[in-house]
Amino acid sequence: MKNKFEEFLKITNFLNESGITPLLTGSLGLECLTQKNWDARDVDIHVPGDPRGWEAPDNIRIYNWTIICNIMKKLGYQLIDLHEHEFSNGLFSVEFGVLDTLPKSTGIPLDKLELKNEHEAKFFLPSEEQYLKIYTSSFQDSYRAEKNNYKDLNKIQYLKSIVY
Repeated sequence: MKNKFEEFLKITNFLNESGITPLLTGSLGLECLTQKNWDARDVDIHVPGDPRGWEAPDNIRIYNWTIICNIMKKLGYQLIDLHEHEFSNGLFSVEFGVLDTLPKSTGIPLDKLELKNEHEAKFFLPSEEQYLKIYTSSFQDSYRAEKNNYKDLNKIQYLKSIVY
């Protein structure tokens, strides 16, 4: 986790310099929050974008996409999948998602996300309750459930045990 989180902080510093405050989500964010190993395979970063999410065209779904592409290129990453907005530098995989889909898909208002500041990197991190809503919502998506071999079930069960 440590190396992936350090990479996230490095990317976040560049995003912050461009006026973008990202949300750290996915397994890496959950690891950061719980200090438990969730075997994060990539770095999931959500940034402002079209609230329609997947319904919006790939090339305009994420606001400031050109700026983000330039940042990632500067950091040695190549875009490997436009649909997933995934970059790789051979060591890390970084995927960008849309922050603005959160209220509709999970019921979490954006102004309820906690702002963190670590090593001068400013980012949002969901709480345990918010992660439970995120994983419960995303588990209902059959594509995600099959893609992740239902590993989100373990996260949901864990989060329920500490939230309730």
